[in-house]
Amino acid sequence: MAGLADNMVDLAPSMLFANTQYGRGLEAMELYQSIFANSGTDVKELYGPGDHQFQFNEAFSYVVQCEDQAEIDHYWNSLIANGGNESMCGWLKDPYGVSWQIIPASLSKLMSNPATSQNVMQALFKMKKLDLATLENAAQ
Repeated sequence: MAGLADNMVDLAPSMLFANTQYGRGLEAMELYQSIFANSGTDVKELYGPGDHQFQFNEAFSYVVQCEDQAEIDHYWNSLIANGGNESMCGWLKDPYGVSWQIIPASLSKLMSNPATSQNVMQALFKMKKLDLATLENAAQ
């Protein structure tokens, strides 16, 4: 099964900052653009207050595949700064409640060997921010 990453598709998220996040959309766009190179904003639609009960939750999330530990550290540290929350297995929530998983791009390869995949999973289950060297050692 092919994924979006296999086709190098550009995504344009449309996010409604309502309820407890109301009024923070521009702030979030500035943060995301400061973190992700070559990002930009095509459209900004500002809505007045309304009776929206929508909140961000884990049902929708972003996965960022990183080439090395420096990239993992950059995205992780940037997205949890100023009120984000760490979770397990590379998952976090940014200050706006949006869920992200920051993983090495090589994770599927590290887990592809049936003889060592359980070692990789066990190492991953013990981590919040993923440590690429530890995962690579577990795959040996």
